[in-house]
This record gives sequence, C-alpha cells and structure tokens, in this order.
Amino acid sequence: MQARPSLSFFTPEFIPNAGAVFVDAGISAGIPVAVGDINEECLSLDVELVRNKETTFYARVSGQSMIGAGLDDNDLLVIDRSISATHNKIAVCFLDGEFTVKRLKVENGEVWLQPENPNYSSIQVTEANDFVIWGIVTNVIKRV
Repeated sequence: MQARPSLSFFTPEFIPNAGAVFVDAGISAGIPVAVGDINEECLSLDVELVRNKETTFYARVSGQSMIGAGLDDNDLLVIDRSISATHNKIAVCFLDGEFTVKRLKVENGEVWLQPENPNYSSIQVTEANDFVIWGIVTNVIKRV
C-alpha cells in the first residue's frame, strides 16, 4: 500500500489573534507603480481566513500527493468542519487510522480520494474502511 502524507494539527489558539500590520498599497507584481498615500491597518488572519471559529482548525501538510492542487509539503491548511463534503472538494480525512488530504470524487454511489499528483494512486473508500471526513480545506498558507 502506498504511503499517505501525514498531517500535524494545530488548534486555533496557536495562531495569534493579534493583528499584524497590513499595508494596503496594492503591491504590484508587474511594472512598479508609484505609491501615493499608504494606508496601514491591523490585519488578523483569523478574521480574513476563518468563517467559523468553532469548527475551524489548522493542519500542516506532509507529503507531495496534492502538489497539483497547490498543496505543498509544509503548507498550513485552514480546514472547516462545518462545510459539506461534496464532490470535488479538497478534504482532510481519517482513513484506517491515518490522516490524509485528498480531493473527493463522489460518483455512482462510490467515494474516491483523488490525489493531485500522477505518482500517487486514487483510493476507493468502501464500507470496510474506517473513514471519517474531518473537514474541507478553505485556505492554504504558504512559506516562501
């Protein structure tokens, strides 16, 4: 059986609620643009990225099975347990004693966990599996 990427979990208390300074200057990714007045305000990533604090948690990706979806090793995922798990959503699942993150494929009464890397195989979920969807990925925080 193929190794599944593991996830290490964080609770929302580990992400600081104190806002960082946000410079709303429209930073150009193309031709540099002269900036007039720079507007500074406090920004809380919890406010920006979390819709429901009671059902949201964070997990760090470990592995390469979802690189095609932009989820790279060490990315921090924002996961909401209140969002319905439907076809094509990216979900954090507990499968047979291990956590994994995959795209849900639901068709013809079957559930598949679809990786986004051709080096990994799809996993069909059956009644024989110990399977729980923990939540849906809503945002990804990357390090550069």
